[in-house]
Amino acid sequence: MNPTDLKYTTTHEWAKVEGNIVTLGITDHAQESLGDVVFVELPEEGADVKAGEAYGTVESVKAVSDIVSSVSGKVIEFNAAILDTPETLNSDPYGEGWLIKVEADDVKELDALMSAAEYESFAEEEEH
Repeated sequence: MNPTDLKYTTTHEWAKVEGNIVTLGITDHAQESLGDVVFVELPEEGADVKAGEAYGTVESVKAVSDIVSSVSGKVIEFNAAILDTPETLNSDPYGEGWLIKVEADDVKELDALMSAAEYESFAEEEEH
């Protein structure tokens, strides 16, 4: 269900590590919990993000939720298309629904994240 090449947080975000570039997004579980996404707020290129701190928000018909970074570094790209079509988060959270790419200060910060199997167990337990 969740791609095995990604790492996952307890706040339902994913991280894809490619060298020192980390792509961040929200999980399928997160978008399901949110419902229909209607607005996304993201930082501009060049902004600094810090692991464990919010870098943006996702607004759905149900709620507004912070998006928390799993790594510290500088935003090198944000998904401009998602700003115009936020519903992409519902239809393709692991593909076209990516949010930002960060040049990581230290990718070792991601060592504490969960594997896909660990995350699936975590998400299941949280539902019960």
